[in-house]
Amino acid sequence: MGELVVSKKDSLTYVQYQKIVVKHEKGNYRDALKEALVLLEQCNKTNNTTLKSAVAELIADIYREIGEIAISTEYYKRSLQDLHAFNHDKTALSNDTIANIKARMFLKIGGNFQRTFTRQKFRLNKFYSREDKDFDAINALKEITAQNRDSAIYYYDQLEQIQTLNTNIQHQRAKGYINIAGIYQMDSTFTKAEHYILKSIEINKTNNDSIVLAGAYCNLGNVFLMQNKFELAKKNYFEGINYVHDIKSPKAIRISAKLYYNLAWAMRNLNEVKAYDNLETSYEFEEDLRKRDLKKIIKQIETDHNATLKKLENEKEINIAKLKKKNTTYLFAALTALILIASAVVIYNIRLRQRNLQLKLKQNKLLEKQNIDRLKSESQIKILNATIDGKETERKQIAETLHDSVSALLSSANMHLSATKKQFDGEPPVELEKTREIILEASQKVRDLSHNLVSSILLKFGLEYALKDITKKYSNTELSFHSEFNNINRYNQEFEIKIYNVIHELINNIIKHSLASNAYIVLEEQNEFLSILIEDDGVGFNYRKSTTKSGLGLNQIEARIQMMNGNFLIETATNKGTKITISVPAPKKTAVSLV
Repeated sequence: MGELVVSKKDSLTYVQYQKIVVKHEKGNYRDALKEALVLLEQCNKTNNTTLKSAVAELIADIYREIGEIAISTEYYKRSLQDLHAFNHDKTALSNDTIANIKARMFLKIGGNFQRTFTRQKFRLNKFYSREDKDFDAINALKEITAQNRDSAIYYYDQLEQIQTLNTNIQHQRAKGYINIAGIYQMDSTFTKAEHYILKSIEINKTNNDSIVLAGAYCNLGNVFLMQNKFELAKKNYFEGINYVHDIKSPKAIRISAKLYYNLAWAMRNLNEVKAYDNLETSYEFEEDLRKRDLKKIIKQIETDHNATLKKLENEKEINIAKLKKKNTTYLFAALTALILIASAVVIYNIRLRQRNLQLKLKQNKLLEKQNIDRLKSESQIKILNATIDGKETERKQIAETLHDSVSALLSSANMHLSATKKQFDGEPPVELEKTREIILEASQKVRDLSHNLVSSILLKFGLEYALKDITKKYSNTELSFHSEFNNINRYNQEFEIKIYNVIHELINNIIKHSLASNAYIVLEEQNEFLSILIEDDGVGFNYRKSTTKSGLGLNQIEARIQMMNGNFLIETATNKGTKITISVPAPKKTAVSLV
């Protein structure tokens, strides 16, 4: 937020401002916005331009968080207008501080215009893809899109024109260069995009910011990748990896995952087999982030519980709380220990499988030397499918652990609390009920996490009901999914998970890329073969040339089907929709036991 100089008569108002900032940081946007608007009116009456600018910026930040970009931009501009008054009040802020605030404001306003430009650019592309084109609407949207693009570049230019060597302003300027490069990259003006990324890298090298430098080199590699300059892309991805190789923060891990994933894609286009090792490294970084998220859930449970105990107001409540804390501490300690033990077992099994996989890959490489041309394609398919199999097995094991162990423990804890509640002659302590609510919330989070890892509907009711669920969930006014199932029964769980993941990935491709109005999913078992048809009426694509967007995902699916001894066929063309046909041998149906 804004840097403030506060007089004694304004100290109370400044305390109000700080309280609103805390609410905003905690995500309480409704109360923060309501109080900030009232405080802004107070500042207008007292003509406190310093605080008024800071409050206007805070309101703009809140509106941006809730998606009201246009209103956010107006408040940023109001904050900028109040900065001009600072130039006549030398006791308020220094020139260097004013320049720093302006730099931050220019970056935020430019970012708002760029966000609107990006959204309108996607809408414009969708309008162009329709058969019944409304050219008046297209031209109007095209003009508005250009205006937002030019406005974003204008404010980034204002940021660049600030004459100072201040480190903070230089940091803001580097961010602005990256944002401008993103605009030119969307316009396919790759030379300018490369120019501004290099300017950002030059500043960040001076500031010695390794994580930001890694992200910049990732963006530069993407520019070359989009131009099919795979060697240059590969070089820049390696440069970015060098900057974050030894950094273990969540942000560094997230950037490393992107760098290894894009590096794998560049190396694949250069026909380098090591690309799949980099792809596996990317998956390992993503798995590390998921483990950190699980630890955050456990930490949040403990934090909420401790916060409840601090609200006790009298000696009697404190004594009850101490007794309850002793019991619940043991419970949470046991739960935490069980979760950590389960996680350790899963991680150990994952690493053991990864080591075994690496040994098998080394053995395969020795065999490939004997007949490299014939076995090269088969080895790549095995590596790719082994990676996917490992990922599916890990997700299923984690989901089962959460559902069968952690959920059961939380339910047991809830039952004990309910029994404890009945032991009080009068009204039980309110903290007892609050603890029960916390456990119920934790139980819900565990169930949600388990469902996200592996569909519970798939495991309980099978392929047909799981696919009906996702088609119903993803259908909306712009895209309707239609499904049909003939002679579909229960199969073994491994087969159902593989087929479900393949179809789910193809449905995601339809949602992200097809711009279709209707999509059809048809499954039928006949003559011991399961036939799958997935078709949409979208824009289609050139399968041979669309390697930069969808090639790797489709290659993974095709390799998956080949390992199942099946057939995979894509029929598509630009503006002709897409039809995908899959046929795999159906395993023996699972017998239903009636007891």
